[in-house]
Amino acid sequence: MGPVIGELLPLAVGVAISPIPIIGAILMLLGKHARTTSVGFALGWVAGIVIATVIFVLLGGGASSGSDAAGWIKLGLGILLLAEGIREWRARSGAQSTPKWMSAVDEMKPLTALGLGFALAAINPKNLIMSAGAGVTIGGAELSGASTSIAVVVFVLIAASTVLIPVIAYQVAADALRGPLDRLKEWLEANNKTIMATLILVIGVVLIGKGISALG
Repeated sequence: MGPVIGELLPLAVGVAISPIPIIGAILMLLGKHARTTSVGFALGWVAGIVIATVIFVLLGGGASSGSDAAGWIKLGLGILLLAEGIREWRARSGAQSTPKWMSAVDEMKPLTALGLGFALAAINPKNLIMSAGAGVTIGGAELSGASTSIAVVVFVLIAASTVLIPVIAYQVAADALRGPLDRLKEWLEANNKTIMATLILVIGVVLIGKGISALG
């Protein structure tokens, strides 16, 4: 199972340092209903990662047993990420657009925050592609049921950590975190395109390499 976990790490880190969900969580932690909306957002984020990953674990399992399907899937996902990374790299110096939902965070209810967290994890194309890559990697490895579950849990915990840790910490030490969270939000807003473009390019190349290796 060790080699599988090794393949999952860059994908999990890719999801974890995706700036938009982190900014969303921070905005909720700085908002009027910080404790409840942030918990809803974190639960939705985790659920989205779990569901997207498990779906592709099942697809990856069906594509194993000596076929080249898993390799082609990884190659296709890698090409998609590479293309998106190139697009974002070219656009990184342009005006930073802010999603409309960010301006509504103060009035957001926990259920809405849960749905938003789920959408950013399971529907947002960039995070979905990385979760898909993880699922195909796990499913195609032909692990036992217990090892498959462990691999999914490891991926989800790492991928969700950058949202879960601030939310959990806020429940314990809200006042101490306000200043650091505000500074982190400003830095991420200023640098999110460069961060994401670099990350997507690297992971896209890794997936293409894994796909080619699987087809060789």
